[in-house]
Amino acid sequence: MLGVPAFMVHENSGGEGHGDAATRASVEGALHADGDLDAEEITVTTSGSYVILEGFVHQRGDVERAIEIAESIVGRGYVRSRLLRR
Repeated sequence: MLGVPAFMVHENSGGEGHGDAATRASVEGALHADGDLDAEEITVTTSGSYVILEGFVHQRGDVERAIEIAESIVGRGYVRSRLLRR
């Protein structure tokens, strides 16, 4: 599943709607499916063409892993992280 973009976010995606919901669901599913990442405290939102990751992670490297997973869905450069490590 990872490594192959499931949903691409495009400039003219039509704003908030089914495409954004599907993108959020895909990213959330991929984050929770990763066995090495505790994604319980990660919230996924969208803003225009970007996916925003907010919340907390517990392990060193989890921020980078979460970004990598999200970028595998929406593409490199379309993920903004506001994740903090506790």
